[in-house]
Amino acid sequence: MRGIFFDMNIDILKTNSANPHFQSLVRELDYYLAIIDGEEHSFYAQYNKISDINNCIVLFCDGVAVSCGAYKMYDKKTVEIKRMFTKEDYRGQGFAQMILTLLEKWAREEGYIFTILETGNRQESAVNLYNKSGYEVIENYGQYKNVENSICFRKELFI
Repeated sequence: MRGIFFDMNIDILKTNSANPHFQSLVRELDYYLAIIDGEEHSFYAQYNKISDINNCIVLFCDGVAVSCGAYKMYDKKTVEIKRMFTKEDYRGQGFAQMILTLLEKWAREEGYIFTILETGNRQESAVNLYNKSGYEVIENYGQYKNVENSICFRKELFI
């Protein structure tokens, strides 16, 4: 995996949404998104609750929780990627890519065939990550159907 990991001790934790490190990173994510989304934040927030998510990953760098992501079942063949976040000081080092790759691998191991996700068009770094990771833009799904700021993606998980 691409990244700048010189002299860094990287640890990966597979966990669930009850994990305090995951919850702390998600609080930072919500604060960050409240600034970016502005008045639209309350609409998105209602769909980003983290209770009962069983598939979460937290990445630690030198003992500090710096990045996270999760997925939850969307249908029998598909998981929805949720709550992707990397602390600002750690961005650009490949941590989000690592989290995404690990989530995809985990979903494949559980028998899922596809991943889907939604992000905002103002979140340029997220859009770039998904584009370079093989995700294709799809028609907005579910609650995001007629939301102008939303971009939805899909990827087939090859075995």
